[in-house]
Amino acid sequence: MEQYKKEFIEFMVDCGVLKFGDFTTKSGRKTPFFVNTGFYRTGTQLRKLGEYYAKAIHDQYGLDFDVLFGPAYKGIPLSVATTMAISEFYQKDIKYCSNRKEVKDHGDTGILLGSPISDGDRVVIIEDVTTAGTSIGETMPILAAQGDVKVLGLVVSVDRMERGQGTKSALSEIEDNYHIATTAIVTMKEVVEHLYNNPYKGRIVIDDALKASIDAYYEQYGVQE
Repeated sequence: MEQYKKEFIEFMVDCGVLKFGDFTTKSGRKTPFFVNTGFYRTGTQLRKLGEYYAKAIHDQYGLDFDVLFGPAYKGIPLSVATTMAISEFYQKDIKYCSNRKEVKDHGDTGILLGSPISDGDRVVIIEDVTTAGTSIGETMPILAAQGDVKVLGLVVSVDRMERGQGTKSALSEIEDNYHIATTAIVTMKEVVEHLYNNPYKGRIVIDDALKASIDAYYEQYGVQE
């Protein structure tokens, strides 16, 4: 596993973004782990997060694209932080763009924040975590309405590696439905691999009992791909 992936996993633990316990997802699944990027709350944390996203995008897609699109609301700071990191570390100026939940009819009008999107633009979408693909279903028509754009792919922070609406993972369903590539900074398999019985700051984050709960969850909701 690449070093930056290990560092990102520990970063999520430090920020309280990656939590273990008893949670319920939006889809109603009882889950022993939860990823909430709303717990990135400081400028320092957002700067580091942007660096990890930039590395994942660079590794998967390169930087030969024009716009990084972050769907409202959580995608807004993600797109800003990541385009800044790309500029700093790769000396590449990528435009950032997000949508509004409501169309603005005065001043800076329209549905978009940040850069306009034009015919011929190549777009990468950035999100926090995708479990059902609902946000992408809302985002693709917005992008299509801007002109003849090419969506290269989607990047998320964590691939939960569980079924979406059908038998495939949520990311695989997005690839099939929208014919775009997907990637994540890390997968839950990598998270477990790095944290299971591996002391971090003097404690075991994933012990045998928690590992058994995670395994049971994937027995029920996991995918074999």
